[in-house]
Amino acid sequence: MANSKSAEKRARQNKSRYELKHAQRSIVRTAMKNVNKAVESKDSKTSEVFKNAQSIVDSMANKGVIHKNKAARIKSRLNKKVKSA
Repeated sequence: MANSKSAEKRARQNKSRYELKHAQRSIVRTAMKNVNKAVESKDSKTSEVFKNAQSIVDSMANKGVIHKNKAARIKSRLNKKVKSA
């Protein structure tokens, strides 16, 4: 339990930030799954799905939800899958 006003406020902030970032990370994972599904099913719109995922990953990296290097790694791996299909 928090012992000071500032610690109580920090606990409240951490809770709300966790909920927001958790949801945003989920959006990134969903975008990655969509690209993988499109590649596996050999969908004709794979490049569009990849572009969408790429923009989502970039925006989350800019917001600080995921690290910039992780974003680059995700995009690289997805691009590799799209090109191999």
